[in-house]
Amino acid sequence: MNNNSILPNHTKGNGYPLWIALLSILSITVLLIIFFIAGIIGAGELVLDEIQTGNGCPKIWVIPACVIILVCFLVPFVAHLKNKWNKLYFLFTGLAFVIAIIASVMQFSGNGECPKTDGGIPMCYLSLLVFSLLIGLKIISNQLSLKASSDSKNSIF
Repeated sequence: MNNNSILPNHTKGNGYPLWIALLSILSITVLLIIFFIAGIIGAGELVLDEIQTGNGCPKIWVIPACVIILVCFLVPFVAHLKNKWNKLYFLFTGLAFVIAIIASVMQFSGNGECPKTDGGIPMCYLSLLVFSLLIGLKIISNQLSLKASSDSKNSIF
């Protein structure tokens, strides 16, 4: 027991108590859910526009890119909520990340046109940012979960 704390000191290697790792995992989970909901709403609006007008988003072959991106939000979101299927999580977020990189390069070079927000920001730039965060935060969350699991096995509580 640490004299400066009323909580037991569970520091196994990284110097952080177990409860800080668990709080970090919770914070990251909340952030992931916020990013997923924002992405699903944004991509969903584009899909609705595509259904209504036929020109809401660019096509990859014959499939509207916004439909692919919406699926790339939905599958990892379900995987995250069920706390399973990490391979599917990273497959779909990785696919969307690659699509966002290609679309962003095309937008930046003038060889393509991404749908824009009401403020004029190309949505492919936002997708690149969001999918980067979804991938990075999930990696951090997985590492913290492994650490917390390892620490809890070594704990008397």
